Amino acid sequence: MQQVVAPAFKNCTDCPIRHRAVCAKCDSEELELLEDIKYYRSFSAGQPVMWAGDHMDFVASVVSGVATLTQTMEDGRTQMVGLLLPSDFVGRPGRGVAAYTVTATTDLTMCCFRRKPFEKMIDTTPHVAHRLLEMTLDELDAAREWMLVLGRKTAREKIASLLSIIARRDALLGSAPPGKELVFDLPLTREAMADYLGLTLETVSRQISALKRDGIISLSGKRKISIPDMDRLLTEAGDDSDGGYLT
Repeated sequence: MQQVVAPAFKNCTDCPIRHRAVCAKCDSEELELLEDIKYYRSFSAGQPVMWAGDHMDFVASVVSGVATLTQTMEDGRTQMVGLLLPSDFVGRPGRGVAAYTVTATTDLTMCCFRRKPFEKMIDTTPHVAHRLLEMTLDELDAAREWMLVLGRKTAREKIASLLSIIARRDALLGSAPPGKELVFDLPLTREAMADYLGLTLETVSRQISALKRDGIISLSGKRKISIPDMDRLLTEAGDDSDGGYLT
């Protein structure tokens, strides 16, 4: 079961996702209003956060860890439709029922806001509403990009694209400065990657081995991945790296 937890930081200004989460544009008075309606929950790897169709009495930001969004068809077939990474927003104001099943793939901490008071804040706090709109549009862009990944890219490009997305998000949260080698723990098993990318497990393993052999990535253990040159990975993903290190 989920647990209410105390965060490792003392206040919102010390929060690791402070400048990318839904509260990013809030001033001190607005942060105090959020403080009154927030609480923290933690989930162990593999634990469900919510089931599709569940009543939702909260919305939340992912503080640390990774979760998956899945949807199940009438005949029981399940498809992973998204990843929730640190600073991503969970839930939809104005909707009291969860549209997707959310499952922690790593140990997960979420900053939760009681849904009804948060919905009122959207009406009275432009900074929250504006940031939520920005994040929604970013999510729409990401969904359109993912349609290209799934519909047109080769297996090798799909694997490279997924690795680049996770690596760039990791860098945006301050894990490594631009131009330096990126090192991160892959939050998905190869089976989950296969499900997410529409590939077989054998294909995922083969393409990861090929990227390692060609020096695009290096592996340490089952999950730790190093990317010595982000531009090379972006090239393998079929992406243009023009416009800067992080986009």
